[in-house]
Parts: sequence; C-alpha cells; structure tokens
Amino acid sequence: MGLRINDTIPDLTVETDQGSFSLHEWIGDSWAILFSHPKDFTPVCTTEFGAVAQLADEWDKRGTKVIGVSVDGVEDHVKWKGDIEQVAGTKAGFPIIADDGLEVSKAFDMLPAEAYLPDGRTPADSATVRSVFIIGPDKQLKLSMTYPMNVGRNFAEVLRALDGLQTAAKHNVATPANWNVGDDVIIPTAVNDDDAKKKFGEFETVLPYLRKTKAPKSA
Repeated sequence: MGLRINDTIPDLTVETDQGSFSLHEWIGDSWAILFSHPKDFTPVCTTEFGAVAQLADEWDKRGTKVIGVSVDGVEDHVKWKGDIEQVAGTKAGFPIIADDGLEVSKAFDMLPAEAYLPDGRTPADSATVRSVFIIGPDKQLKLSMTYPMNVGRNFAEVLRALDGLQTAAKHNVATPANWNVGDDVIIPTAVNDDDAKKKFGEFETVLPYLRKTKAPKSA
C-alpha cells in the first residue's frame, strides 16, 4: 500500500551530507518538503535543486524545512552541491539524503519493492524517484506530486500549494482553483451559513455548496 494523504510518514534514520538524523526529529514543529531525484549529476535535477536553493528565504518565511533525496552516496552529494550552487548562484544549505540502499525511496512508495541499483546504473534505473512530498508539523503527508524525468518541477506551484495547505490548516477553509495568497477562499460545506457569518463575516454564495469569503488575516 502506498503512502497516502494524512498517513504519518516513516520515521527513518537517514544519512545526509549534513550528518545522520531521524526524519521526525529533523522536522520537529516545522512544515517540511522532501524532493526526490533519481541520481546526482543529472541535468534536470541540478536545475531543480538550484531552484530550491534560490527559494531559501521563501521556505524560511513559511516555517518550512526542505530536504533532498538522491540514490547516490554522501561523497557524491558533497561534490554535486558545488554544481548546484554554481547553477543557482547561491548556497544550497539544505541536506540531501544518501538513499543508495533505496530505503527512503521504497518507504515513500517511489519504487517497486524489488527495485535495486545495478552496477553501472543510469537515472533510468530509478526514474520514478521524481516526487515532491509536503509534510505537516504533525508528520503527516499533506500533498504529493510525481513528475517524469524530462519535465522539471515548477517551484512556484510548490510554493503556491504550500501556501494553500498552510492557509487551510490555520483557518479551516479550502482554496479554489488557481488560488494565490490574497485571493478569496472557500468556506467548507460543514459550516452552516449562521456559523460562517459569525466566523468570516460577509461571504458570497456562488452556489448553495460554493461560498467564497475574504481570506482571514494571519495573526
């Protein structure tokens, strides 16, 4: 059975270029995003990790830690960081898990259970390790996305999704299609009109089951 939304993520002890630690302890009370990659020194992955590095201030604003996963070892990760930082034009301060035994990839259901890494492997041998996992402070999976090897991830969308998740969790609302910070939010159907008025003030009833209101101010 694969890892599903609201499942608690496995509390694995991982080896990274910044030392070994438990995933749950590393997350602590923060939000976290795990980005997985099939191999070090590959072109699309290098640009993606560069994009993650460039967004360091944005992750910090959202109280979110980021961690990479690649199926090579720590020594390769340390060398690869140099390339990532060259592409990004900034420091890549996040850790990268050395998943050369595929423990993380299998635990997060990114690869078949029988998967292995043959000698002389290529990125194709771990192609499905191309996922994003957004994890809440409760250590539960909140969102996952999986991409093919030839399409780079859109980190503006990852940020947008993170903003939506945090807004929904804080204010008990939902967000409509193409929502961005500052846009109207959706009042859950479980909240009746009287309670909605008390909690949110004015709202627009588009359909009996679709009510929109101004996004609550963050405290």
